[in-house]
Amino acid sequence: MERGAVIVAGFGFRAGATAASLRSALAVAQEGLPPVTHLATAADKAPALAPLAEALDLLLVAVDGGTIRAAPTSTASPAAQKARGTGSLAEAAAMAAIGPGARLIRPRRISPDRLAACAIAQGTPE
Repeated sequence: MERGAVIVAGFGFRAGATAASLRSALAVAQEGLPPVTHLATAADKAPALAPLAEALDLLLVAVDGGTIRAAPTSTASPAAQKARGTGSLAEAAAMAAIGPGARLIRPRRISPDRLAACAIAQGTPE
């Protein structure tokens, strides 16, 4: 990731999530915040998020599983804990994409169809 302050939207989503699910999760999470500069998710989910990143002309950060498990989260989803070893894939991806200087500015928000979650972190990558 490039240097300088960034705002990352991290995503977690179910296999059935649509482009509309992802867009609505981002809209709910980003409300009232500055525009995001990057999108992030787990590496295995990145191909499904790539079309949204391309449509929004944003860089996509694919985060490996170990980094996801090590990232702090402020919320705890039993499903995310079981599947990913983290309280929130969305929060962990946003925080991990930035690294140690990350600050969560919006905990995970869930899309109206409940298929996608998005969280926003801000910081300067090291």
